[in-house]
Amino acid sequence: MSLCVLYSRAREGIAAPLVTVEVHLAGGLPALSIVGLPELAVKESKDRVRGALLNGRFQFPLGRITINLAPADLPKEGGRFDLAIALGILGASGQVQSGRLGDYEFLGELALSGDLRPVSALLPAALATRAAGRELILPVENAAEAALVGGLRLRPARHLMEVCGHLNGTQPLPLYVPEVTVERDPDYPDLADVRGQEHAKRALEVAAAGAHSLLFIGPPGTGKSMLANRLPGLLPPLSEAEALESAALRSISDHDAFDPATWRQRPFRAPHHTASGVALVGGGSNPRPGEISLAHLGVLFLDELPEFDRRVLEVLREPLESGHIHISRAARQAEFPARFQLVAAMNPCPCGYLGDSSGRCHCTAEAVARYRGRISGPLLDRIDMHVEVPRFDLTRLAGPTPGGVTGGEAGSAATRRRVAAARERAQARAGRPNATLRPREIERDCALDDQCQRLMQQALTRLALSARAYHRILKVARTIADLAGADTITPAHLGEAVGYRRLDRGTT
Repeated sequence: MSLCVLYSRAREGIAAPLVTVEVHLAGGLPALSIVGLPELAVKESKDRVRGALLNGRFQFPLGRITINLAPADLPKEGGRFDLAIALGILGASGQVQSGRLGDYEFLGELALSGDLRPVSALLPAALATRAAGRELILPVENAAEAALVGGLRLRPARHLMEVCGHLNGTQPLPLYVPEVTVERDPDYPDLADVRGQEHAKRALEVAAAGAHSLLFIGPPGTGKSMLANRLPGLLPPLSEAEALESAALRSISDHDAFDPATWRQRPFRAPHHTASGVALVGGGSNPRPGEISLAHLGVLFLDELPEFDRRVLEVLREPLESGHIHISRAARQAEFPARFQLVAAMNPCPCGYLGDSSGRCHCTAEAVARYRGRISGPLLDRIDMHVEVPRFDLTRLAGPTPGGVTGGEAGSAATRRRVAAARERAQARAGRPNATLRPREIERDCALDDQCQRLMQQALTRLALSARAYHRILKVARTIADLAGADTITPAHLGEAVGYRRLDRGTT
């Protein structure tokens, strides 16, 4: 036959739209053209495919070869279509049986020798192939990543001739069987490693239980970064669907090599304060996820918060509220999930020692105001909890770790159990963490009695809180009540929640 049709997958944000590869052979002068909005790397595939076919001792058809990558308005990029194009040419010229091609999807870049090379962003394609009910033929190096998608039939290959042997029925490719490994819990830093700072530890537990954003304020060396690093270990384990969604974002990222061994681990991203807005939220001519999306379902830690460019920090305002980011460029648009938990840290003043008992700070009130003014009021308003981390007695650093080797009640394991119980209460009540409650759900689940109403009115008057800050205090109080196993918010819960709005009380 002179026409062959088979399937592959493109990359478009976190999606992997189906690409139908149509190969047509016709008479005329020898020529090969690829249509369907191919980018340069796709256009160059004709040279890779020709070399792979000739070195595999196949006949390269004479005449005019037209390759259509449909849909025509979807941009195609990379070498991921090489295998499909080569098989399409072989199928159209009768060198490969084309009757079974519709049962498979093909991904893989070809070397001139015919070897299959791995491709990037494979996990979204594997998820889409499973949904379509087809088998996936891919390079061996990508098999471990694709095998994370349960129920997907994989047939890895090392060479083009192996794939042709399978399609012709002479040498079937075996189904991929993942290595049997004992699944272990992710190895997170333990909260018991942090000495002292009981108030900050309590705030970290509350933040974990309700998925609240958190800002630590204190002098250098008081444990702000250590505390932030231990937040992922306090969060409940990811479900399989959540882990695959997080892993898919890492798979399409050009920043890091994807490691299938860590797919169940909650991400922890800590960009440097020199990061640009594009690095933080994503972008580029072909949009890629930024740090906020790579931290999806995990933690985004911004150390030295005032040192970030103010315009860069402002891009966080929308995703903090919506849980996703929409990136628009002249020719491309993409939407990425960004349900991250923000943890930030900052010094109280330019020198870092405001309020420290050593008396080392000589910053003027104007200098402190200017320093804190680098963070806009609307962004601070969106951070649920502002917690002071003061200097503590250094003699407490000596001696054994509280709770022994495992940390006891001070360790991450015990805290994680309390956090999981509180999250289960919130999930049963509203179907979501308290930090994401909608206005009507706040009215229903965070109702205050008369005593709490009076306390809240005093806080509103003294702190001049905004409506957003008012609602965030209610959600934090609801989380504190969940940790205590209480059905209603009491004045003690509300008072603790108000105490976590440190920056609303002004400069110390």
